Amino acid sequence: MIAVTRAIGHIRQNRTVTFCALLLVTLALLSLFGPWIGGHSNIAADFDSRLLPPALTDGHLFGTDELGRDLFVRTLYGIRITLFVAVVASLVSLGIGVLYGAVAGFVGGKVDGFMMRIVDGLYALPFIFFVILLMVAFGRSLFLIFVAIGAINWLDMARIVRGQTMSLKQRGFVDAARLIGVPTSRIIFRHITPNLLGVVVVYTTLAIPQAILMESFLSFLGLGIQEPQTSLGTLVNAGVDHMGSSSWLLVIPGTALALILICFNFLGDGLRDLADPRGKT
Repeated sequence: MIAVTRAIGHIRQNRTVTFCALLLVTLALLSLFGPWIGGHSNIAADFDSRLLPPALTDGHLFGTDELGRDLFVRTLYGIRITLFVAVVASLVSLGIGVLYGAVAGFVGGKVDGFMMRIVDGLYALPFIFFVILLMVAFGRSLFLIFVAIGAINWLDMARIVRGQTMSLKQRGFVDAARLIGVPTSRIIFRHITPNLLGVVVVYTTLAIPQAILMESFLSFLGLGIQEPQTSLGTLVNAGVDHMGSSSWLLVIPGTALALILICFNFLGDGLRDLADPRGKT
């Protein structure tokens, strides 16, 4: 509780981090409840209202797309899907990476060497080639997006956790646990993992923008979220085709994507400064 209070106090002192945190919360709430308020469907086409520019008078705050669909509602749905995919994929990679890295770092020796060679081998696998193989073999689905992003993101987490674990296992509380006969699995889960919390939280905050970029990149290429669902990457891809005549189709979702990425990066920097005040510049 003391650590949480200290973290909240630190965030409040940093106005930029506070603003970014509030903006992310606002965008998340809007993505959940905004489509109900918008009064338009995100999938129903209205060919009489095609490519209307943003306006306050016609009920289309952000204008409409090439099928007459309300861009405000579709942008909110896009934010929802983008955040959902990024957060879930990051949590999946967090669970795999922490467990894998903690075991490798604590056990050490040949087991550590073998596990890290697996990580090196996965690093060498071309990401896009891997995604294309998944899509060809299993089809396009939201679940495969989680698999594709999680299969890449956990590698960095595993390396970071391994390094921290190798340092922690030399500490006195670990030696004491070994002397009284505590099993290795219990030491990892009850003594090592809780002491990794600060590093893990900071890295997760910084990993979410990476997951967002991956999802947006896949959707931009047509390998990610498919209709009738939409994400910010899908909207940016659609906006590129009309950026000359209907620039709002690209500018609005692109701005939303940029804001989310900037906010998560500032939030991650703030938490990193909290975890390591000596590294603050």
